[in-house]
Amino acid sequence: MEKHILVALPLSQAQRETIRQAAPRFAYCFTTQETVTLEEILWADAILGNVPVELIRQNEHLSWFQSNFAGPDPYLEPGVLPADCVVTNATGAYGLAISEWMLGMWLALAKDLVLYRDRQHRHEWNAIERPVRAIAGARVLCVGMGDIGASFARRAHLLGAEVVGVRRHAADCPDYCLRVVDTDHLDEELPQADLVALSLPGTPETYRMFDAARLARCKRGAILLNVGRGTTVDADALAEAVQSGALYGAALDVTDPEPLPPDHPLWGLDTVLITPHISGRFSLPRTLENIVEIFAHNLRRFAAGQTLDNQMSRTTRYVSEDTPGRRLTCE
Repeated sequence: MEKHILVALPLSQAQRETIRQAAPRFAYCFTTQETVTLEEILWADAILGNVPVELIRQNEHLSWFQSNFAGPDPYLEPGVLPADCVVTNATGAYGLAISEWMLGMWLALAKDLVLYRDRQHRHEWNAIERPVRAIAGARVLCVGMGDIGASFARRAHLLGAEVVGVRRHAADCPDYCLRVVDTDHLDEELPQADLVALSLPGTPETYRMFDAARLARCKRGAILLNVGRGTTVDADALAEAVQSGALYGAALDVTDPEPLPPDHPLWGLDTVLITPHISGRFSLPRTLENIVEIFAHNLRRFAAGQTLDNQMSRTTRYVSEDTPGRRLTCE
């Protein structure tokens, strides 16, 4: 049976052909998130790409929505998609790009590169008279061990760091971690961590997980990275922790709210790096290639009537053991 497939991504001709060949008997419409029309959305049986929420919610027969994000939060809200619409995400596509962003930020802060860039702008030839932080031998706490967290954990391990993972539920320990603990043991691990790396989805359980009290449990002088959701961290409490010296610094690709207000104190702190939620997206061309691979993989399964992979729970907002299908990896 022919299905109507709407693809809303800036794809090359070769990438479009990859998708067409995954299910040749289907009908396709290729557009972008910026130019898609309501007529095209209502035509679709399946949509690949994050089209505007106010438009997609008008399609009452949609059977499958494939997000090009790992965390498509607005689409999981009640009433946006039909109750029986399968939701799959882009888990596996972003690990490389975002973990490399995390490595760059960690090195910039640990080696005082950001402070020297500030001095360069002031035309100052002036050494910082104190030791820099080591990468080898550092204790890294990866809070969130999905595609992004695990990708960063592997890279930190390869640089000689000691890595501890934190998941919702305890799991088998991969060879690049010392151990993997559940969130009930998070507070026991924080005082030992030189770097705390957050890659969590936005859920009621993760909201303000890192409030003033939890930030106070961190090792003095630790660095915090956040690439998950800004709502995981109390931005005011984080600014106070850095200002007081309790934390050395932070690198944030996500904030609460977004954008961060111009007068927020985090902007003015020398050891805080902020980027406008760009560590993923398509900043690294390989990411879009990964997304096309995930789309094509699931299209083949969709055409064959098989269980789709990367299925999300609308309750937990995770791809997990509780959801049908597998968690995909692209690296």
